[in-house]
Amino acid sequence: MPRFSVIVPCYQVQAYLRECLDSVLAQSYRDLEVIAVDDRSPDDCGAILDEYAARDPRVKVLHLPENTGLGRARNAGLPHATGDYLFFLDSDDTLTPGALAAIADRLAESGDPDVLVFDYARTYWWGGTRRNALAEVLTEAGPDTFTAAGYPRILDLLMVVWNKVYRREFVAAEGFTFPPGYYEDTPWTFPVMLSAGRIAALDRICLNYRQRRQGNILSTTSRKHFDVHDQYERVFAFLDGHPELDSWRPYLHRKMGEHCLDILAKPDRLPPADKAEFFRRTADLFRRLKPEGAQVDGEAALLEGGWAGYRLRRQAGRARQGAARRAGAVRRVAAGRARTGWASLHARRPLDPELVVYSASAHRGLLGDPAAVHRAALRIAPKLRGVWVVRDAETAAGLPPDVEHVIAGTRRCAEVMARAKFLVNDVPWTGVPAKRPGSVHIHTHQGTPLKYLGADLLDKPGARLGVDVPQLLRRADRWDHSLVASRHAELVYERAYPCHFASARTGSPRNDVLVNGGSSDFRERHGIPDDHTVVLYAPTRRDYRRGGHVDRIDVARLAADLGEGHTLVVRLHPALATGPARGLGLTELARRGAVLDATDEPDLADVLLAADALITDYSSIMFDYANLDRPIVIHADDWEAYRQTRGVYFDLIAEPPGHVTCSQRELAALFTSGRWQDADSARLRSRFRARYCEFEDGRAAERVVRTLLLDEAMPGTVRLPGQTTAGRGALTSA
Repeated sequence: MPRFSVIVPCYQVQAYLRECLDSVLAQSYRDLEVIAVDDRSPDDCGAILDEYAARDPRVKVLHLPENTGLGRARNAGLPHATGDYLFFLDSDDTLTPGALAAIADRLAESGDPDVLVFDYARTYWWGGTRRNALAEVLTEAGPDTFTAAGYPRILDLLMVVWNKVYRREFVAAEGFTFPPGYYEDTPWTFPVMLSAGRIAALDRICLNYRQRRQGNILSTTSRKHFDVHDQYERVFAFLDGHPELDSWRPYLHRKMGEHCLDILAKPDRLPPADKAEFFRRTADLFRRLKPEGAQVDGEAALLEGGWAGYRLRRQAGRARQGAARRAGAVRRVAAGRARTGWASLHARRPLDPELVVYSASAHRGLLGDPAAVHRAALRIAPKLRGVWVVRDAETAAGLPPDVEHVIAGTRRCAEVMARAKFLVNDVPWTGVPAKRPGSVHIHTHQGTPLKYLGADLLDKPGARLGVDVPQLLRRADRWDHSLVASRHAELVYERAYPCHFASARTGSPRNDVLVNGGSSDFRERHGIPDDHTVVLYAPTRRDYRRGGHVDRIDVARLAADLGEGHTLVVRLHPALATGPARGLGLTELARRGAVLDATDEPDLADVLLAADALITDYSSIMFDYANLDRPIVIHADDWEAYRQTRGVYFDLIAEPPGHVTCSQRELAALFTSGRWQDADSARLRSRFRARYCEFEDGRAAERVVRTLLLDEAMPGTVRLPGQTTAGRGALTSA
């Protein structure tokens, strides 16, 4: 008996069916059966199903004699299912890699609950991906099982059948089946969720919910949307037969009203001539099913009035939204003029020679090179006043209490920037006053470049999607000094940003702590045993995939391959931190302790110092980590695709900082054999450091403060990698 019975009803989906079936049959978890139901599809769905059944015995095909609709097609598959759990998968959707293994693990962990609810992502026909907006409901559910009464927020999720698996014996005992018509998920999901004695949640994206440009049933304009009334009649009929659930009537009554009004408000659902009738039928049903003493408020209260009143409210609401948008635009223009005027007023005052304004990573806080320069200035030049630009009050609240700050875009920010002698940032400034003569802008960058930047992106249309290169160069015209860690970086920045700045051979201030062997409390904070080997996996984003996320490594498998005595730490690229990447398994794996998710760690150096080895692909983190002189492994299974789409400044495969792998099997073998830390690894790393960490000597922040802020000479001599001595200052002009 298989663990999962995946029931896939099919009707006019030949363009998507193979992708759907492949996503199931290619799962690493193979204890499953597929019950594919050909709902008398007029296209080639039936033939495709037969083809798959002929080559994979796990696929069973039912050819229905006539078209029955989605709900009844699912019902047709139920008697043929033999698995412990039922999974109803729509034939234009797909499972994410590793989804069934994650579901199976969570079922075992939670003791085989009646229902397991998992997360999903919407995938759009134009290539975009968006995670379920209510993913936190699954996060907050916690590791224990619960009931709907014990955790009612679970019902805030989309009430559909395909974001759950169901214990087959539970479904059979309760006699749950699907009704005919549109919105057939409603009278299935509410009764199932309210009846389940034990529900578990899985905070992982297991399914890609395809958003088709056309052909989606619920986005088809039709009177079939009137079916929603019959479906809620069935929900309340279920309550009539289960008096122990009577307390849910007010909740379901409100849900019904909100659901029907949502259908009415959507422009592509109902024919315009039928909207008044739909409202009246909804209002009649709402009044008839209203529980005694129920309070009606919010949007649903519109159903206690008439159609004319509803239309007036809708029109007034649209008018208010339009007025609010116009008023907001006026306020923004006025505020911009006020800020500009205020900045102009202060621009008449002399520059403050002791005022330094800092920002990092688009005003995200005390980070990177600017933070290292700020700390050095506090120690070396306490007379200098440092002010940080942060993006909002929430970011400001995370700053140390003694750090002065201003909020970006405010009048106070414009005032401070207009008066500052020095401005230190790692990304080009946006929305700031014009640069005043005499002010000094120090640009630190965010790492040594491997991939194309600035003007070099003009020949890479995919990589510069959304990047206004001329505007980027106009912002770079503000720079007076560009900090570099090597002659390689110096040449690249001067080519990528053809502007009027001087290259400063200072090294990277953020890396001083790495060169000098600073301390880290990362292991202690996360409970990593002292004798564990910590392996950090830090992938970068891909420009050939919209959204940037591509799963190149199965981190659960990698953690298992590393074995006992190892801790796998994963740190995603900042651009992927809030997208679906973490929901595709990382969050759940971290909860179970299989890996450690360090994506949100504010201090990257703290993570690097704790790691005994780095696995990356094409991330600039490799240049920072090389300063520690610890093993680096480059996983480059898509190197050609990456170099062609993004463009690179050197051949990483020809001159890597360590061993290169091109498959997960090679990567696992490298670590199990111990070759990841052999003499070849050390030799490659030494050569890499000599070229790309050329000016990293552990005194970069001090050098910036003394030579660029205080206009002093650097005291003493500087020892650089691969050199015996180096001259004072280490600054050159472009």
